[in-house]
Amino acid sequence: MKRSAAIVFTLIAIAFAAQTAAAQEWSQPWARERIAKSQRHSEWVTVKQDGRNVETLIVYPESKEKRPVVLVIHEIFGLSDWAQELADEVAAAGYIAVAPDLLSGMGPNGGRTNSFTAGGVTEAVSKLNPDQVTADLNAAADYGKKLPSASGKLFVAGFCWGGGQTFRFATNRGDLSAAFVFYGPPPAKDAMSRITAPVYGFYAGNDARIDATIPETTAAMKAAGKTYDPVTYEGAGHGFMRAGETPDDPNLANKKAREEAWTRWKSLLAK
Repeated sequence: MKRSAAIVFTLIAIAFAAQTAAAQEWSQPWARERIAKSQRHSEWVTVKQDGRNVETLIVYPESKEKRPVVLVIHEIFGLSDWAQELADEVAAAGYIAVAPDLLSGMGPNGGRTNSFTAGGVTEAVSKLNPDQVTADLNAAADYGKKLPSASGKLFVAGFCWGGGQTFRFATNRGDLSAAFVFYGPPPAKDAMSRITAPVYGFYAGNDARIDATIPETTAAMKAAGKTYDPVTYEGAGHGFMRAGETPDDPNLANKKAREEAWTRWKSLLAK
């Protein structure tokens, strides 16, 4: 009996540990703590899009002048605590961050990212309809550009899954000043001819899945007469912008890559 009870207890512990680990897809307590300490004004707004309500986080910089908008596209983990903290950092750099939760209305009981149970977020993001994603992003971008404190200039930046969506969004949006792709795949070659903005890539050295696309993408963008400037950060892993500020990340190269990428990103935004 004691052995059976021990086995049951072990199985429960394993299941709980797995669920807890999976829940970290969108929950990062350390990121929430940093958001709580921010002095910048942030607010949730509901952006209407063809009958959909796209819940969107807006974070404002402290500025006496109108500022450009940066549309932030979240990872495969949805609009996680980290994605929200990243939006706050964008605002700290002097830009209006507009971060739509592309899982709005897709979760249990019509919820968004934070309504999903452990393990469900990545699957839900992976199955999002591309046309719906584009429409949601366009609606959020239009909302941001119309804000009274917006200058009219629009950038887009995305991470992981959002990096790929950023590159694809650049093929569908003609008023972008620049697109910043963080370790995301390229769009179809035949769509690259529609890109009007420069595309800047930020890639991890230890990420062959994505890095293998860079040479072909470089050639295709050059053939289409488009600006594409990829930089690879050696030793870093996929997701280094998040991992590089995670308190317990053992890979110091992620921290270094994140710092260098931030410096580059802010320099390009200021062009």
